Amino acid sequence: MAGTDAAKTQVKGANGAVATIERATSDDVPAIKAMVQSAYTKYIERIGKEPAPMTADYSKLLNTHDIFVLRPEGSPTAQGSIVLLARPDSDAVDINNLVVDVASQGKGYGRLLMNYAEDFARAKGRVALELYTNVKMWENIGLYAKMGFDEVDRRVEDGYERVYFRKPLN
Repeated sequence: MAGTDAAKTQVKGANGAVATIERATSDDVPAIKAMVQSAYTKYIERIGKEPAPMTADYSKLLNTHDIFVLRPEGSPTAQGSIVLLARPDSDAVDINNLVVDVASQGKGYGRLLMNYAEDFARAKGRVALELYTNVKMWENIGLYAKMGFDEVDRRVEDGYERVYFRKPLN
């Protein structure tokens, strides 16, 4: 898989699921927002407010970030999305958000998007991926550790308690 600026990349998950990952367009924004709403609503009570991805302006992010969507084979609708940022002052690519539609979770789409991010970072000449999650999203903390990310920091930003991770790329 080539996580570059290719128009479309076909990917196959460990479970045999075939999907396409492509750059998001303004037509994808409603689906991205819907996925974020459905996936993050469960955290509002735990955190005490909407998680940051629920407040993001994905239409604006299309101009400042690299956003990709995952469409399962035969589906016109995005079932996953990843928001990446390759800052010029960093040796890493930031994963600002990775989301899979609630109805499509457990099919390996999150892993496919993460693998795509790794390839994207390598294609940009970067040596790592970086991301953060809310301290109260403990499921994510365990998941990122299993995916090879190391916790590197904890801090409060914009009223959110965040846990920062970094994954070196081989």
